[in-house]
Amino acid sequence: MKQQIQSQTRSKNSFHGILLLAVLLWASNLLAFSNRLEEVACSEQLWTGVAVSETGRIFVNYPRWSPGLTMSVAEILRDGETVPFPNPDWNGWKSDANPASHLICVQSVYVDDQNFLWILDAANPMLQGVVSGGAKLLKVDLTRNCVAQRYLFDASVALPNSYLNDLRIDSFWNVAYITDSGSGALIVLDLLSGEARRVLEEHPSTKAEDMVLEIDGVRWPGRVHADGIALGPKGKYLYYQALTGQRLYRIATRHLRNSNISEKKIGKKVELVAVSGPADGIAFDPAGNLYLSALEHNAIRRLTPQGEIESVVQDACIQWPDSFSITDDGSVYFTTSQLHLAPECQDPYRIFRIVSHSD
Repeated sequence: MKQQIQSQTRSKNSFHGILLLAVLLWASNLLAFSNRLEEVACSEQLWTGVAVSETGRIFVNYPRWSPGLTMSVAEILRDGETVPFPNPDWNGWKSDANPASHLICVQSVYVDDQNFLWILDAANPMLQGVVSGGAKLLKVDLTRNCVAQRYLFDASVALPNSYLNDLRIDSFWNVAYITDSGSGALIVLDLLSGEARRVLEEHPSTKAEDMVLEIDGVRWPGRVHADGIALGPKGKYLYYQALTGQRLYRIATRHLRNSNISEKKIGKKVELVAVSGPADGIAFDPAGNLYLSALEHNAIRRLTPQGEIESVVQDACIQWPDSFSITDDGSVYFTTSQLHLAPECQDPYRIFRIVSHSD
């Protein structure tokens, strides 16, 4: 009997020890989880895109969705000051200015693997329609801080209701891929010839789904078509999805580069990757993980090369994670744009860096 009691006591102690260890591990993981966000910068002005160069320079853009915007693209200096980039002239657009040589409504900035900054100007201020002659893509030389090349999109590419949203650059094939979240399509731009064309504009993969976003109990009634875009490892596939949509798609880039393929045939080449939930920005890291801004969960998730969706970080301060910039060392930067909140409910807009355990 005594041995039985001692055995039961040891079992209880062992169980309590395991339970205590589990609690401590949970608390430790929770602490690490909450410490994985590092605030890089904040702003009272709404920003959407962020791009980090190979030398650590940080660029942001401010879409012209409200009056009084003082600049469209800025560099964030080390002391937190923002200065117009590439210069004040490009940022000084007024309604009577030349639309081709001024930034009108910039939605995205992106640094490619050659360390060029790309600026995508939707030229759709206040979401009231594209300014004729203003939709464009700029290639900026970061060694000289000047525009190296400009690509203008005519009305056959940037439709009156288009909103050029995000982009990726394939420097090997000299192709730019752009989403049109206003009318729903992909745009393929040949960077050598300057020719651009719309693809998949009648395909369901580029269209918003029948759903309403709900974040922290707030319903956001917007309807946004193809938005997030990411170029997969070695540029083999292009990934994209509608912002108001649950599904992530991809298509082999060889089909997009084929200007002779019909819309019907290219539509059959689209593949469903995952039902991953609404996301704004998406981006690959060097290890082949696809990061997803999980809007409805105040979180960042990622799709692993094995096809599993993992939670990377979740926090109440991640209010509408918008765009990513992921550097060669795996550092993940993203903006918050709080689009679902009324102005009186908003905190400063922020840029966060996800701090890995090794940092």
